[in-house]
Amino acid sequence: MRTAFLCLLTLVPPLGATPPVPHPEKLDAIGPTMQKFIDNGDIAGAVCVVGRRDGVVHESITGMRDIEIKAPMTRDTLFRIASMTKPITAIGIMILADENKLSPDDDVTKYLPEFTGQMLVEARGKGTVTLKKPVRPIKLRDLLTHTSGVANYPPGVNDVYTKRNRTLAETALATALQPLEFEPGTRWSYSNPGIDTLGRVIEVVSGESYEDFLKKRVFDPLGMKDTTFYPTKEQLARLATTYGKDKDGKLIATPNTLITMTSNPKHPIPAGGLVSCGADLAKLYQMMLNMGKLNGKRILSEKAVAEMTRVQTGDIQTGFVDGMGFGYGWAVVREPQGVTAALSAGSFGHGGAFGTQGWLDPKQDVFVILLIQRTGLPNADASPMRQALQELAVAAVKK
Repeated sequence: MRTAFLCLLTLVPPLGATPPVPHPEKLDAIGPTMQKFIDNGDIAGAVCVVGRRDGVVHESITGMRDIEIKAPMTRDTLFRIASMTKPITAIGIMILADENKLSPDDDVTKYLPEFTGQMLVEARGKGTVTLKKPVRPIKLRDLLTHTSGVANYPPGVNDVYTKRNRTLAETALATALQPLEFEPGTRWSYSNPGIDTLGRVIEVVSGESYEDFLKKRVFDPLGMKDTTFYPTKEQLARLATTYGKDKDGKLIATPNTLITMTSNPKHPIPAGGLVSCGADLAKLYQMMLNMGKLNGKRILSEKAVAEMTRVQTGDIQTGFVDGMGFGYGWAVVREPQGVTAALSAGSFGHGGAFGTQGWLDPKQDVFVILLIQRTGLPNADASPMRQALQELAVAAVKK
């Protein structure tokens, strides 16, 4: 059995800050529980954070950031959070909605005229495609909820995340030139190009680059100093290695072909390009639990937070585990079950391709952050690491 470095820290809040949780022993069990996944060879290491509206109540750091060089996980280890970026892109859209510069109900063509006249695939035959006019054009709300029907990137553009050699204007045009796969608003299909298109909308409406807008309006006000699309050399040195498993089930470092850190990238990847850390994400999630405000700084209106975090998809089946709906950028628990059984209905969050998870339960006043870097999980949203962390965190705050 491989021995892994273990550092477990339960933060005791200062007087006047977050009150003690009812069952602190549950928080104390998080580090040892993650250590079991490390000892079993499931992950190399993990950073786990549990917090409430008033602040962080627990942080545990276990295992290795890099096994080969024996570098332990640390509080400031950085992670590719992949699709956990998507809700942050949605926050950018809703900031503009708060300023009455756009509405989720607007047609995308209002801001991106290249989508005008976009057609819908009616049928596919042997070497043929029959197109028709959709009942209605796609709206921003369709992109926010993954119900737009936009197709995946075509050949020649589908390597944008590895090469990062095209601008958001170019990828939005490529998306607009393809026919829709289904009528907007009728089905759910997880869409990276759809979220990237929202990044381009932010640029057009704000007059700034997508990444500069988020830095100025979200990251800097919240003090998220290590959250970035383009890590510096110093930040890259703190980036956790991504691990998969070889044919014998042993953890091995894997080339990060999904999201690369290239020199002079043109594409920030609104659908999944952020690097971040536990301390930064905790500030973002505190802001959401506090209905858009943190430390006297308002990022979103209460109305915007409420709209983002309620089910906007009706009875359409959504998400990667049962019982889910979708809000604006956030997956929303409609009926707690399975991995979400410990959460309340109305809890919301998002996962990432490398096993990272962030979930917030306003009713029980708790959020959990799981930061790992692991490829090849059968379903990251249903991982045993997420379930174990979530159950212990919720058990700790129950009265």
